[in-house]
Amino acid sequence: MDLYDKFLQCGSVSTDSRAISGGEMFFALKGENFDGNAYAAAALEKGAAYAVVSEGSEASKSGDPRIIPVPDTLKALSSLAREHREKTMVEGKKLPVVGLTGTNGKTTTKELINAVLSTKYKVTATKGNLNNDIGVPLTLLSIRPDTEIAVVEMGANHPDDIGKLVKVCEPDYGLITNVGKAHLLGFGSFEGVKRAKGALYDWIAKEGKAVFLNSDDKDLSQMASSRDGLSVIPYGADYWKCIVIPSDSGHPFLRIAIPDDISSLGGESASENLPVLETHLVGNYNAPNALAAIAVGLYFGVPLEDAMRAISEYEPSNNRSQMTKTERNTLIVDAYNANPTSMAAAIENFLSIKAEGKVALLGDMRELGEDSVSEHEKIIGMLEGIGNVCLVGEEFGKALKNTGTPHNVRWFPTSEALAEALSKENLSGKTVLVKGSRGIMMEKAITSL
Repeated sequence: MDLYDKFLQCGSVSTDSRAISGGEMFFALKGENFDGNAYAAAALEKGAAYAVVSEGSEASKSGDPRIIPVPDTLKALSSLAREHREKTMVEGKKLPVVGLTGTNGKTTTKELINAVLSTKYKVTATKGNLNNDIGVPLTLLSIRPDTEIAVVEMGANHPDDIGKLVKVCEPDYGLITNVGKAHLLGFGSFEGVKRAKGALYDWIAKEGKAVFLNSDDKDLSQMASSRDGLSVIPYGADYWKCIVIPSDSGHPFLRIAIPDDISSLGGESASENLPVLETHLVGNYNAPNALAAIAVGLYFGVPLEDAMRAISEYEPSNNRSQMTKTERNTLIVDAYNANPTSMAAAIENFLSIKAEGKVALLGDMRELGEDSVSEHEKIIGMLEGIGNVCLVGEEFGKALKNTGTPHNVRWFPTSEALAEALSKENLSGKTVLVKGSRGIMMEKAITSL
């Protein structure tokens, strides 16, 4: 019996021995700071049906028939996932897979697409942001017999990441949310970012069916037009003649007036009294994410009314474009991650909101390489219109040495130091933006607000 047949017996996999509930196939993955082979026996004791381990490891020598030695456990996981993707059928045809990547908004867009498609189909989608070389296979292996469409998010920190992941998930359709300056330490430059993300377009042009393209985005349009044989399904606020309604304190969430004729995938001029999409997403920079979900839904036969309702009912979580109200303040929390593009968009949106007592708590943007200090200096240059700004981290500290500290800015070495200072100030009646890279853990400051 081969590995795939054994997987079908199990029906699920796990890479964490602590999460075994019974019947799973456990994969003993190895990393710089961990070795899953050491936990194979524990996984079997907890009820795992099989344990896939590294050849030559102590676990492989146990003689237990439930132990499956392989040369490389991660490659085995990826190969199993690809086989499952290829053998899963819907009405006699291979399961359709939508793959998406981008610099910003990947997870939010994936969640919105999932919400829209789920009004008509049984959908398997990436959970959270499990979008790397482990998360993508786990997503594919979570595809159930009744799944009718899969939505797979792919992340990248290095030039060849997307190129590797598309060979695992083999997407039929692709969507790049945007390309911006992020992980420059790994990509080397903005052009490197475009080449890396563009591997999704390369795959679709040769092996897939079409990409969903935000025609309003000049970088994405150029990337698409430069690839021969790439079929495009366009969308966008300008393309569809939508109206993104400015935010204010009374209506802080994204709202979009949408012509009801966009179901033809190409709107005419907007008219008066358009139906308005009301969302729970803070930040008009989320408009392309919402429109992407509508475009995917329309292509797969979801009525516009159902798509709009699904998006309006979606509530963000995990510190992504969330608005929360404490006993004392209103918080706009977008602190899951940050790069120059997303940070600038968050600040511009914050400046546009009509609210009294604005406070911005901004943490370092990580992994920017030699451009880091200059990119942090640019962000500092955007802060003049915010009365109270707290910057956190070494990179902002370096930038302030070059720019000088503006009158409205204070600097803190860590989020813990900021939280301690805020706890003494007892801020009240403020509208507070919280943004920063994940490693800065800006959410620690929220408890003081």
